[in-house]
Amino acid sequence: MWSLFEKRLIERMEKEHHVGTAVGVLKRGVVIYQKGFGVLDLQSRSPVTSNSLFGTASISKSFTALAIMMLEEQGLLSVDDPVVKYVPGFKLKGISDMRQIKIHHLLSHTSGLAPVKRDENRNRFKDEKNFLMRGDHSILGDPGEYFSYSNDMFLLLGEIIEKTSGKLFRRFITEEILRPLEMNRTTLSIEEIHKMNQVSTPYSYNKEERKHQKEEWPSLGIYEVGGGVRSTVLDLLEYGDFFLNHGKIGDEELLSPMAVKKMYQPYAKVSQNKYYGYALNVTSDYHGFTLVEHGGSQPGVSSHFGFVPEEELVVVVLSNVSDLPAGDIWLEAVNTALGLPIGEKDGEFPESTLSEAQWQSLMGTYSSDEGHLLVVKIVNHQPMIHINGEDHSVYPSDEQTLVIKGSNIPVHFYIKNHRCWAAFFGMRMLLKE
Repeated sequence: MWSLFEKRLIERMEKEHHVGTAVGVLKRGVVIYQKGFGVLDLQSRSPVTSNSLFGTASISKSFTALAIMMLEEQGLLSVDDPVVKYVPGFKLKGISDMRQIKIHHLLSHTSGLAPVKRDENRNRFKDEKNFLMRGDHSILGDPGEYFSYSNDMFLLLGEIIEKTSGKLFRRFITEEILRPLEMNRTTLSIEEIHKMNQVSTPYSYNKEERKHQKEEWPSLGIYEVGGGVRSTVLDLLEYGDFFLNHGKIGDEELLSPMAVKKMYQPYAKVSQNKYYGYALNVTSDYHGFTLVEHGGSQPGVSSHFGFVPEEELVVVVLSNVSDLPAGDIWLEAVNTALGLPIGEKDGEFPESTLSEAQWQSLMGTYSSDEGHLLVVKIVNHQPMIHINGEDHSVYPSDEQTLVIKGSNIPVHFYIKNHRCWAAFFGMRMLLKE
């Protein structure tokens, strides 16, 4: 059953310059597939196993969202509460009434703030609040109007967790989630990582020099709220099973089924039939199934986690090299487990045509303070999108959407008063320069 999956992954590892990758699949409470590929580090060449420890990056966000759900169920907060109730004095330039921004908007990345410059040297929530208040940041619109991934607004949830629980963020996650779930090889502490065995070494791949470069485990500061969990495939399978067990650990209910399901409701539309819940992406109809998932990316980390509720299926992919398509590997594992063609994707975008004026309105450079850059241009009479140093051929699906050929990835453009002002790519709104 898994031979084709393994063949494709091994070929992919050579082509994409993986060092080590671990994959695990659980169905109806039983691990039906677990395997490590490659090595933990290029020096010792120790083999990867399903118990090897990797960074998870933004998979961590669902732990934070789960903590908020637990606190809401305890009556200590409501997702409909204004953020300023717990972060007093918080103010963003361009927002007249800060009570409009609710905890819900932080969880669903719909606060209205455009991406801001990341700084992992901040170790206190007070410093983050002051940074956001001082800056002349771009506002996309009213809270709830636009979806745009925002690490900085999301990490305010850490302060809310501390204020309402009376515990440090890291301690709350460890004591209230990791320990009850017996995720004993999962930690937010770099000090603990250095005491553990079977720990992967993070790498990036330098395309120009054609070699891997070792990365240090990032300390992250308060960004650990959105990316600090380090874990294993086996631990994350248990974590996913908790969702499928409707908040129960054995016979004990850690969270009500209603509160668990609240995390993967389709609150914000991302594209076609893809939505964002609370720190989880939701594909509403994938060949009759619901996909609930989230990826992660950091220096030395590429990860993907998710589950299919109807089939009680959990799939986890962890790698120790930056910028790998862990989500593609994840979907191939899901397809294999569901008995679908391994290369199946979610819905093709129809091809359309644009007038010269419509093309001209989309042309230009789009960027964010977080460092993302996208350029729409014509090369040899062919429309192209330049992303991350590479040109990609595109075709129009409608007057506001270009699709990257070969990858089926859409780039959506926002037009107001006949003027294009933003592009949506990589889960973020990039403003036109």
